[in-house]
Amino acid sequence: MAGHSKWAKVKHFKGAIDAKRAKIFAKLGKEITIATKLAGGDPAMNPRLRMALLRARGANMPNDNIDRAIKRGSGGGETVNYDDLTYEVYGPHGVAILIELSTDNRNRTAAEIRSLCTKNGGAIATAGSVTRLFQRKGQIIVTRESANEDQLMEVALEAGAEDFKVDEHGYEIVTDPGQFEAVHKVVEAKGIKPAGAEVTWLPTLTVPLSDPKAINEVSRLIDLLEEHDDVKDIYSNAEFSE
Repeated sequence: MAGHSKWAKVKHFKGAIDAKRAKIFAKLGKEITIATKLAGGDPAMNPRLRMALLRARGANMPNDNIDRAIKRGSGGGETVNYDDLTYEVYGPHGVAILIELSTDNRNRTAAEIRSLCTKNGGAIATAGSVTRLFQRKGQIIVTRESANEDQLMEVALEAGAEDFKVDEHGYEIVTDPGQFEAVHKVVEAKGIKPAGAEVTWLPTLTVPLSDPKAINEVSRLIDLLEEHDDVKDIYSNAEFSE
């Protein structure tokens, strides 16, 4: 999602037009199928599937689509093997971008991603140069309408959250990746429905962008990368002005 804003990502899922929504559902379905093929269709025994289902439901993916994706992964008829890859990219204006992909053809995907980057002001970075600018964290987003600030903070911190942040839109609970599921379950057990919940990459240092031309250039590269069929998710440290 363009920019590091947690709320932008929530809106991206919730407000997608039909054509965009179909693309999101196709990618989520692919991830559910891959997760099922790798470790079975029982979410209780398959952490990757649990996370995929959590994201699918957060995007309001229909249950029929979810069930079909699980059946594809469980059926044994598909013999395609997928590799999970992470590409590190420097975009226009020094923005750092992490791209997570699942591909059945490494060479094809590498050539296509490299071409998209070089044609739009980006470049593939050396291993580690971009990941060092991010931290792997669990993130739970709750709107102001969904919870009382003091109660939510008490629940989150007692459950093992690392941090609790407040802004004009609502609340952000940050956890160690290993504590994410435990904290998320406690929050939902209190009857609080998060607007978004996932294990993600959070930037340790952001690049503020206020010039419209710069914002457009960075957004264009990220949007084009998001459109690629093999791309699962994108994280950047761009901070767009309102």
